[in-house]
Amino acid sequence: MAKPKIAIYWCSSCGGCEEAVVDLAEDILDLVQKIDIVLWPVAMDFKKKDVESMSDKSIVATLLNGAIRTSEQEEMVHMLRRKSVYMIAYGACSHLGGIPSLANQFSREQILKFVYEDGPSDVNPEKTRPLPSYVDNGRDLTLPKFRNVVRSLDQVVDVDYYIPGCPPTPEITKNAIGALLEGKLPPKGTVLAPDIALCDECPRKESKPTDLSFTEFWRPHQKEIDTEKCLLAQGIICMGPATRAGCGALCTKGNMPCSGCFGPTSRVRDQGAKILSSICSNIAPKEDEQIDKVLAKIPDPVGTFYRYGLAHSILRRKVSLPTNGE
Repeated sequence: MAKPKIAIYWCSSCGGCEEAVVDLAEDILDLVQKIDIVLWPVAMDFKKKDVESMSDKSIVATLLNGAIRTSEQEEMVHMLRRKSVYMIAYGACSHLGGIPSLANQFSREQILKFVYEDGPSDVNPEKTRPLPSYVDNGRDLTLPKFRNVVRSLDQVVDVDYYIPGCPPTPEITKNAIGALLEGKLPPKGTVLAPDIALCDECPRKESKPTDLSFTEFWRPHQKEIDTEKCLLAQGIICMGPATRAGCGALCTKGNMPCSGCFGPTSRVRDQGAKILSSICSNIAPKEDEQIDKVLAKIPDPVGTFYRYGLAHSILRRKVSLPTNGE
């Protein structure tokens, strides 16, 4: 009996999700006995043409990580969507846009100008930029087009399931693949992680006060953190109340605040707005000048509250742009 075919592919991401698959350790040996990996460019030598030649829906599932920024990535995800029964957004960048989508604060022109003209280490007197196509001695050379916005996977193709995290934990990955192979999948569109807030699995939850009253905010390196006390109660921004559980509270156990990589629960429309609303409603001062002074201690609000989810937020991007990514 033929083993189910699986594809693993990455787009705009750091490579951590690829490492997360390897982090299955000895479990990966058991996994490869049960599946046939037909595409995994980072680890195995497959060619695009090999997948293109396969019948539509012949791949049981594609685990795709990374946000979508270029025309090549668009082409690949559309092709893999056609070939796959299930398209799975694997990791925060594919799920919500991830850190790459913080680039949506800037236009394509601003990014290219800085990278190729104004960057402090640039030596480019002719202000040369990469071109989508170029003819050199009669040879046609092409590069992928750099789109104006970064998008999550479901803003480009239909997605069946989501595996959250930056990167997903081995346990979440193992359980998700196990559910897929056993045919025990929940309804389409489900995020394959607990639908409760991170605070529910945080070992500090008993010390979280009912009523917070912020007079000052601190970044983790600016003060000695009490290892037993709720981080928010210590004036350190923690995304736990607005973030889905399932990671095992790894960051808070390591004495660092949650940065929100598992995304919101199903009851939260906008993760950043959720925590921002909560924080602002608990600022102790009531005069504008004093409120501004407290909030000024949060130096990068977008990077703090939308670190992984700007592309998927209500804001989505700073400027109004065509919805097709151009």
